[in-house]
Amino acid sequence: MLPSLSHLTQHTGFRGTIKNSPSDFVVTEIPVPQHSVSDARAEPLQKPSEVPPERSSPWLQPPKKSRTEPTGPEGEPDPRTGPEGASALDSLLGKPTSELLDKFASDLKDAWDLESGGDAGPGGFSLGPVLDKKDRAGLHSAVRQKFPFLVTVTKGKEMIVEGNADYRELRQLVTEKETSDFFKFLDAKLENSTFSFEPDGDKEHRKVVHHFINRKFGKLLETKSFTVTDVNDQPKMSIMVRFREKNWSRKRSADGFQEKQDLYTAFTLQKENLETLEAIGFLAAELGVLPSDFSYTGIKDKKAVTYQPMVVKKVTPERLKEIASKMEKKGMRIHDIHSTCQHLRLGQLKGNHFDIIVRDLKHHSHDPSADLKERISEAMESVKTKGFINYYGPQRFGQGQNVQTDQIGLALLNEKMVKAVKLFFTPEDTDDPVNNAKRYFLQTEDAKGTLTMLPEFKVREKMLLRALNRYGVNHEGCTKGWLNIPHSMRIFYVHAYCSKIWNEAASYRLKIYGTKVVEGDLVLPNENDESVSLNDKVHVVTASEESANKYSINQVVLPMVGHSIKYPSNKVGQWYHERLSKDELQMCRFRVSPLQLNIPGCYRLIVKNVQNLSYFLEGSEKGIENEDNHLNESKVSLHVSFDLDPSCYATVCLREIMKCDF
Repeated sequence: MLPSLSHLTQHTGFRGTIKNSPSDFVVTEIPVPQHSVSDARAEPLQKPSEVPPERSSPWLQPPKKSRTEPTGPEGEPDPRTGPEGASALDSLLGKPTSELLDKFASDLKDAWDLESGGDAGPGGFSLGPVLDKKDRAGLHSAVRQKFPFLVTVTKGKEMIVEGNADYRELRQLVTEKETSDFFKFLDAKLENSTFSFEPDGDKEHRKVVHHFINRKFGKLLETKSFTVTDVNDQPKMSIMVRFREKNWSRKRSADGFQEKQDLYTAFTLQKENLETLEAIGFLAAELGVLPSDFSYTGIKDKKAVTYQPMVVKKVTPERLKEIASKMEKKGMRIHDIHSTCQHLRLGQLKGNHFDIIVRDLKHHSHDPSADLKERISEAMESVKTKGFINYYGPQRFGQGQNVQTDQIGLALLNEKMVKAVKLFFTPEDTDDPVNNAKRYFLQTEDAKGTLTMLPEFKVREKMLLRALNRYGVNHEGCTKGWLNIPHSMRIFYVHAYCSKIWNEAASYRLKIYGTKVVEGDLVLPNENDESVSLNDKVHVVTASEESANKYSINQVVLPMVGHSIKYPSNKVGQWYHERLSKDELQMCRFRVSPLQLNIPGCYRLIVKNVQNLSYFLEGSEKGIENEDNHLNESKVSLHVSFDLDPSCYATVCLREIMKCDF
């Protein structure tokens, strides 16, 4: 916890230790009733025999041999890939222009074969003005079918042919024939068709191909690896590609109801001593899906036992049950597995329930003679009545780490991509495979070598390294590296920086104005609005409202920095401007276009209340009290339980109760 943070209440508090073991800190999500993943309205589990045939094909039926031709519904070659494409171009363009296009295509391929980087080769070839819309559509199709490595763009009425950068990138990973056939398959867009790459025994190479397709065509296509037999009858893995079901119009079944195209499985994840994203990394690697296929309502503590609902896409309940025992070895248990019909959203929870044990109870050093029992009772009643400052907790910033997440977020906001990568790979002071790999990377910038050193579950690190291996550890390469990890992970670091600024702003606000609501403060008139984002509900307090004491400190909000929020019109607003200028940030810079990050900002209440607070002391009869009727400090533990709203931190509430920094 940052030492500059303030306290709201005036009681003395006491000392103690939390998180002696994960079981001392248990967190259970309180779901929103209508969105609970254990809702009785969820779809019942299906036995394997009840899985609809549409779901079992083709993923559940791996190919017997590699197939690299685009196929129709019955596995026949696509008729549009034959010689018709050539005659169509002759008729649409005329023979002379068609021959010039052939030469352009040939020169481009030769240039690609000769160069090793950059954009070598002719820049583009004009087909001239094409006024008729049907002719333009015919040309687009005919060019793509004859030359899968070309793309056509229309500028005004003029059609330009250029090299397809995605084609060029893929042909550096697989053979020319596979690349050509893949793009013909992609262009044909035949429902229920599949495409398979040649058998590939190199796991790391397969991952690169998987990631290329997901990065470039993830909204349209999905991939899976299957065991196939190569030409020597040796088992190898092959990557199969198919169109995502959601890209086809929903069919109606015989009873007139729409069939569900997406498969979602809900479960409760119990984890111990694991970050939420780390746990998802383990699950994704074991299930063969992407981390982005998991949805959840919030990030949970690492040093705790936590229970939270999750939903995973494209995985059956039966498949999830299969891996349950293996996940227990990683510190996870999977409960309440069942089918559901939708994913979860961040913040889609009522709150969290905490059951916490505080051990090693002691007086503060400046308060040695007080009755510890009275100190505990006084503290509990004070916070129950007055609440606590709604700071972001230390786990938001990577407590105890050499580099905290907000530092990475600031580097990203300043578009210092290489610095952000170096901060990301800064190791901790321990000797283990992950930190040894990070040290190696910082010393050598050898992304490929570092990849082999990292364990499989380090999903974010591996995603970033694969891009760095391909593009280099420079500004462009590091930008592409950050783009390689999911958006939710990229923005996590930026939000950490915004949270740090909010914490500092809250301390400054309470230092100069205390708990009195003053002119220029921002307030939320309706206390039921937990989080307000970019709307007109936030009100600026007037001088007359200050005089009338119209609002309480429980209604005051401070902005989370962003490009679309308003700031207090008093000294706090000025503080924001000065604080951001220290980090070389201006108010309009909370958009990082190269990383597709947009940070509009929101508002957060300064003070929050704790709900359902209860506690008791545990120890032997002789341990609880000595002959002076005072607590025997060494033998007693405090059990405390309470509920908090979403995005509130139990460590922050305990800090207010105990007047300790953790």
